[in-house]
Amino acid sequence: MRDVTPDSRTLNPARRTTAPVAARLAVPAGVLAAVAAAFAYVGAVDPNEPGHYPACPLLRLTGLYCPGCGGLRSAHALVHGDLPAALQANAVAVAGYALFAVAWTVWVVRAARGRPFRVDPRSAHLWAAGALVLVFTVVRNLPFGGWLHP
Repeated sequence: MRDVTPDSRTLNPARRTTAPVAARLAVPAGVLAAVAAAFAYVGAVDPNEPGHYPACPLLRLTGLYCPGCGGLRSAHALVHGDLPAALQANAVAVAGYALFAVAWTVWVVRAARGRPFRVDPRSAHLWAAGALVLVFTVVRNLPFGGWLHP
């Protein structure tokens, strides 16, 4: 007969924490509060009105749109429930907002269960994300990429 031993994952204190649930959820709650406050501010102060936010230095100096241009307009439109306008302002930013929401949700679930949350992307993922942002930036600055302008 085999020896029955407890799962090593439950015995490893680095893998599971016994802290109270409220303590484990404090940091994710703080991050959510900061992000919600930032989105509330951008939702209340319209970036389409001049003078509220600084202009993009790259756009001001060269006339080229950086990958972040339109990100505040995108967040403003998303706060007001206008997904098509948010995607038109900056589709990559909207994808980033969605990715953050998924990652935050996974973080909260893992924290509530006492499991650590670790983001460890492989180099291929980082290269793919960089290539996507580069292609987005180049296409939005070409004559046929006008539909990607904020």
